[in-house]
Amino acid sequence: MSDNSDNQTSGAGGRLVRDVVVYTLARIALVVALTAVIYYIAQLIGIHEFPLVVALLFAIVISLPLGIWVLGPLRKRATASIAVVDERRRRDREQLQARLRGNSKPDKKPKS
Repeated sequence: MSDNSDNQTSGAGGRLVRDVVVYTLARIALVVALTAVIYYIAQLIGIHEFPLVVALLFAIVISLPLGIWVLGPLRKRATASIAVVDERRRRDREQLQARLRGNSKPDKKPKS
């Protein structure tokens, strides 16, 4: 591999890690916010012994579908970063296999 390819891969890998970490932290923040909302709503309506664990479980269940809409752009960005890294790995693997076969360029296989 050339130095240019290594720099591009590490740059894409860094972007991938950043995007996935941001998405994960956003999902966790959504659960925490929903837990607080559910817990304090229970306090406001007069349920003073409402377990925090129950509020957390409800928040997890509610955040699963809610995260699809609220965190859609972050999810799409993380998915795009994963696709870029996967494509580079596939291309690098094809180039390595071509060099091992003695070809200078990988064979083009028709897509089915």
